[in-house]
Amino acid sequence: MGPYTDLDRPPLAARALQRALVVPGGLWRQVEVVAETGSTNADVAQAAKTGAAEGLVVVAERQVSGRGRRSREWVSPARAGLTLSVLLRPGTGDAERGWPGAPQRSWGWLPLLAGVALAEAVRRVAEVDAGLKWPNDLLVAGPDGSDGKAAGILAEVAGDAVVLGVGLNVSTRVEELPSTTGLPATSLQVAGSSSADRDPLLRALLRSFARWYGGWRETGGDAELCGLLAAYRAGCRTIGRDVRVLLPDGGELTGVASTVDGDGQLVIRSADGVLHRVSAGDVLHVR
Repeated sequence: MGPYTDLDRPPLAARALQRALVVPGGLWRQVEVVAETGSTNADVAQAAKTGAAEGLVVVAERQVSGRGRRSREWVSPARAGLTLSVLLRPGTGDAERGWPGAPQRSWGWLPLLAGVALAEAVRRVAEVDAGLKWPNDLLVAGPDGSDGKAAGILAEVAGDAVVLGVGLNVSTRVEELPSTTGLPATSLQVAGSSSADRDPLLRALLRSFARWYGGWRETGGDAELCGLLAAYRAGCRTIGRDVRVLLPDGGELTGVASTVDGDGQLVIRSADGVLHRVSAGDVLHVR
């Protein structure tokens, strides 16, 4: 008998992923698959501090101390989802690729870029209706048409590097999903995915991310020029909704989410017609 017992959740094949994703001229330099870790973001942040190059990917079959935004836990049964972090050095120019350094003020676009890439991969491979909730959640519609949160994205700055983490529920069953205070948690399987195979999902995600990141880097981090702004707006289900935003300072803002601007901020029109630009906060879709 193999080292795992749930035949519906086979382990990822690290060598095959390395061969498929680490290619000459590509973004990805190393793909590591670990059986268990505390936090892939913490692992990659440590690698960044010791000088690891851009393009490191760490995937955990089980993460025991995962974190979402605002220090929330991100937990998932072993091999039921994709839990990974990647190492980026967006401020460092790359003469070989013709990439200038992207100014730090543009780095806030990276989790939104990851959302666009993740939504693309999920639509293509899982064939479910996927959209984005600003700033960092992937929503998928269930059989009844209502949205649930299937993934979260967390970006952290580590010196001159950015560590970008993704947690996606793939084959998580209804009884395994955590309780939430906002949108209900869901998984691709619960939403009726045509496939619960994590391997093609991971490949599609990393290839889509590399394509968007390359375009973003070529333009020096200009989200509008590389098409990222338009793609994000097209996939964002927060735009046009009545929202309530819980701000980092404890304040609260309500209104209609009118758009996402060129800096990746959510623009909210309050009842008095004033436009407010929000760079961070927890968004609740009121309707």
